[in-house]
Amino acid sequence: MRAQRPARSGASGRRVRGILGAAAVVAASALLVSVPAISASAHNSVISTTPAEGEVVTQQPGQVSLVTNDDLLDLGTGAAMLVRGPDGLYYGDGCAVIDGASAAAAVDLGEPGTYTVTWQVVSTDGHPISGEWAFDWQPADGVALGTGTDAPACGGDAAPATEPDGGTAGDAGDEGGAETDAAASVPTDLLWLGGGVLVAVAAGVVTWLAVRRRA
Repeated sequence: MRAQRPARSGASGRRVRGILGAAAVVAASALLVSVPAISASAHNSVISTTPAEGEVVTQQPGQVSLVTNDDLLDLGTGAAMLVRGPDGLYYGDGCAVIDGASAAAAVDLGEPGTYTVTWQVVSTDGHPISGEWAFDWQPADGVALGTGTDAPACGGDAAPATEPDGGTAGDAGDEGGAETDAAASVPTDLLWLGGGVLVAVAAGVVTWLAVRRRA
């Protein structure tokens, strides 16, 4: 009888290793399934603007627009493009029209100077994103000038929040303005990641219990 104990011990070890191996496979599979969900939570990013950041414009552009890397959501609200002149007035109504991955708003510029476009749209993942970019308006001779207003018809709340140092959140960079709520996306991504890990762990535990009961 004593000579058979090592055989039982070896069989038990192989059984444990088999259980752990199966649990690891299931856990890894569940984690791989969660990866696409994490990627899907990424926000849109701006790839171009018209006029471009820092561009010198000499003719009425007719509109300002931006293009992102993915389709935007057209919810009827939540999209705006505010064009503010050097005199502090707004030009155009600020109402953005969504067309696939682009957003545009009609505008007639006024006095020469630097104009800032503050925008807000809804990303494909349902999150609002916003930012701003600027360009220079130097109208050619004979170009008719537009009239500004104290407040736009649309998007009065689209202006970026003021930072403690006096700047604004989401200032546009070389690519015409990146999304300003990237920091807000971090908790969302962490939730997706945490959910994927929990699913993987739960799948591993369930598999271990099932195999252990069967054994």
